[in-house]
Amino acid sequence: MLPAPSSYNTRRKSKPINRSDHESFFTNLRFDRPTLLARSRATNLAVLLLTAALLISFTVHVQTLLRYSTPDYERVLPTYASTTTSQLEATRIPKSIYDTLSRDEQLTGLSHLIIVAGHAVFTGCEPDERLDEKYWVLEDRQKGGGNIEAFFSHIQRGAQMTIADNSSLLIFSGGQTRPKTLITEGQSYHHLATISHLLESPGEIRSSPTSRRVTTENYALDSFQNLLFSIARFREVTGTYPDKITVVGFGMKRRRFEELHRKAIRWPEYAFEYVGIDVKGDTSVAYAGENQFGFTPYSKDLYGCHDELIAKRRRRNPFQIFHPYHISAPEMTGLFEWCPRGNHKTEIYPGWLPWAHAHVAL
Repeated sequence: MLPAPSSYNTRRKSKPINRSDHESFFTNLRFDRPTLLARSRATNLAVLLLTAALLISFTVHVQTLLRYSTPDYERVLPTYASTTTSQLEATRIPKSIYDTLSRDEQLTGLSHLIIVAGHAVFTGCEPDERLDEKYWVLEDRQKGGGNIEAFFSHIQRGAQMTIADNSSLLIFSGGQTRPKTLITEGQSYHHLATISHLLESPGEIRSSPTSRRVTTENYALDSFQNLLFSIARFREVTGTYPDKITVVGFGMKRRRFEELHRKAIRWPEYAFEYVGIDVKGDTSVAYAGENQFGFTPYSKDLYGCHDELIAKRRRRNPFQIFHPYHISAPEMTGLFEWCPRGNHKTEIYPGWLPWAHAHVAL
């Protein structure tokens, strides 16, 4: 043990604790209630201001992100009174696409859409081959029974109606639905109509042949898309939406188109016509099949975007093709994406649609 320093006083004693000194110390530390509340309010105000600043900053960043990630055509509200077709399309369609378009002026005044819905793919080169099933890509259920004759009758009737109405545009609709060929249903129907000289009229003017008012829609995978996508294709070709729609197809599908598909797109009944042509002979089995596999599924899933109907679309899309109509018919984007769920699968699309402005410059 080391010796204590010389300055250390061994006689020094601790000062006894005075109770009154402790009480005085704590008394001095006591704060009154107004002081504490004032500091609390100041702290809360600072937190609120900081939170508000963060929310404003977050909102600004989100708006900026959405603005520069959303194409121009989705940000432009529909205006009709003060814009021409070219002016509005130039603001909605990406410039790299718009610059490639040169619309035929004779097509801009058309108002009647005639749709021939495709059901198979014709691969022949001669008109007489239309009666031979080996020149058709068919599903097993389509073989025999006179289906290919009915297909040609649909094409023929659509051509006749188009020749008779100079305000009409004929669209053969149907996508690349068969894995054995890259030809679309619509293209094959158009090819058969052409080689069969169905699009020619003896008295037509050479400068304005019927064939100029005929085109194809190459993306539809089912009957609902035949209707929906053909309207969008009409928009691509003419720059406007039609005033009237006529669909040519099997008579057994009349109820599906008139009561379900037309209703789903909110197309006015007075401006819609369905021309039904069935196969010859007994059609009872065909009508029963349509009710079971067509009308009933769509009556429960109006837009065909669930369960068996969406599965059917996937099966009919072997080449993974998707349509361009979000760009070329942007007014229909909401309808394209509408897919009510749960117990509301038959809920009608409630959004804005351009039908009320049909045949007005878009």
